[in-house]
Amino acid sequence: MGTNPFISKADQTKIVKSIESAELNTSGEIRVHIESICPGDPIARAVYVFNKLKMYKTRDRNGVLIYIAWKSHKYAIIGDNGINTVVPENFWQDALSLLGEHLRSGNNTEGICKTIELTGEKLKVFFPIKSDDTDEQSNEISFGD
Repeated sequence: MGTNPFISKADQTKIVKSIESAELNTSGEIRVHIESICPGDPIARAVYVFNKLKMYKTRDRNGVLIYIAWKSHKYAIIGDNGINTVVPENFWQDALSLLGEHLRSGNNTEGICKTIELTGEKLKVFFPIKSDDTDEQSNEISFGD
């Protein structure tokens, strides 16, 4: 875990623990990516980061990326094809609203952790934990520029 002006090392540890906890109930894989600037549309950037991180490399194509560009005040939540084919439209809207509310009020870590928790709850409905589940993606936060 590196030093980042948006989030302290202690807070990074809290976020990783939130991911680990959320993934105890779902076969879904949750990742968080933080960077300072989003050069355009946050969803398009999240898709780029998702692919760069090879998040499509899961058995059930059930990876989720929580993307935050803190200086640009942009964020997105996207899921892989395995998720998108079974969930209703606007599936991530409540999680996205929760994240935005906390980021706007400056409660960054709490907001990220609560969003991870909600994401895990939503995923377990469609992707419950399996007896042979393995952690297919890193739980560490990835950082951009």
